Amino acid sequence: MRVLVVDDERGLVRALQRGLTAEGFVVDVAYDGEQGLEAATDVDYDAVVLDVMLPRRNGYDVLRELRGRDVWTPVLMLSAKDGEHDVADGLDLGADDYLTKPFSFVVLVARLRALVRRPSQARPAVLVAGDLELDPAARTVLQDGRPVDLTARELALLEYLMRHADRVVPKLELLDHVWDGPGEDLNVVEVYVGYLRRKLGRDTVRTVRGAGYRVGA
Repeated sequence: MRVLVVDDERGLVRALQRGLTAEGFVVDVAYDGEQGLEAATDVDYDAVVLDVMLPRRNGYDVLRELRGRDVWTPVLMLSAKDGEHDVADGLDLGADDYLTKPFSFVVLVARLRALVRRPSQARPAVLVAGDLELDPAARTVLQDGRPVDLTARELALLEYLMRHADRVVPKLELLDHVWDGPGEDLNVVEVYVGYLRRKLGRDTVRTVRGAGYRVGA
């Protein structure tokens, strides 16, 4: 398995390179964001270990650019910042996992192996369905290029529908994933679908009778 490590802490990089090589990985390294972006774009890696704080281009920018170029190599982000919003930002931009420094080498190896086992699939940073664009990180929605003001709950509902735009989503599934589950009244889903339709147009969220809802056609 070939892995790219992108970090400007040279001592850490050398230690990771030695340790991962001993675990059977083939390891390439880059010491700044520009080098990391070029390498991750040009080579088909099994995984990328990407630090957040990098010279020339930070890890968030590198990740955003990779996903924008349809490069879906699994990315494990490293950061000395352990705030929940920092973790959320990385995951929203398309990271597959996140470790804060200092970390256990054993855990890093286990997580890398878990990432490599997962089937590779597109996880766009910006969701698109018809004339809608939803950016989960920025919490914004555009319709035909124009911003639409949604409440937090409306945004969460639309995001879930757009992430599953290839199928009909049952009401109960929406209740479980957008609300708190069985304790909520199922009718709340209909109410919020109504709110979305008023703001986005009646045909944006379609009802499939007896099955649920879907975005678009």
